[in-house]
Amino acid sequence: TCDTGDQQTTAAVHLKEPAATIVEKLKDVATYEGEDAVFECRLSRETAQDAQWFLGDVPLQSNEMNEIRVQGTRHSLILRKVTLEDCGSISFKVGQHSSAA
Repeated sequence: TCDTGDQQTTAAVHLKEPAATIVEKLKDVATYEGEDAVFECRLSRETAQDAQWFLGDVPLQSNEMNEIRVQGTRHSLILRKVTLEDCGSISFKVGQHSSAA
């Protein structure tokens, strides 16, 4: 606000969070049936943007079979005790950016 005594004007500052990019992409994982498969990627910055993991086209959530972790800029997915049905494409998406393995 600028106030000269008899006149006043006000402006506002609006901030947008810069988009995070994927700086360390997913790598393919080969493991044995019944073991865990771990996927990791790293972003350019910590972000409040929605990040999402997918198995094929199915979005994943943390539960007893899938553990999703975020530690700073590092995002991890642990598929517990994988079976043959878990074979396929794993992808990670944040904003307009994605990586697959």
